[in-house]
Amino acid sequence: MSLATTLPSLEKIQSLTGQDASTACGGFKAIGQCVAAAHVAKNLNIPGGFDALKSAMTSGSGMNLGKAIESLAPSADSKSESKKASNQAKQDLKDSTTS
Repeated sequence: MSLATTLPSLEKIQSLTGQDASTACGGFKAIGQCVAAAHVAKNLNIPGGFDALKSAMTSGSGMNLGKAIESLAPSADSKSESKKASNQAKQDLKDSTTS
């Protein structure tokens, strides 16, 4: 099964990231990470956008979402924002399996 077919919705990922699902989520260990990162980038208007967050999470040793938020948006409450985005991602994934 390809990465794109497991995504909550191709349109959702594209609307959050401006990229097709395969490009946006390539490099992430799990679909939920990709969707949560996309939500964080949009929710916080991260400098550099989704690409900066993706790079922080997938390059080198890779940061977790909370550390990436701290690095790119130091004034944000990384724990709260990470939890919020994870919940949004879970809802997106749940919605895709029930539609």
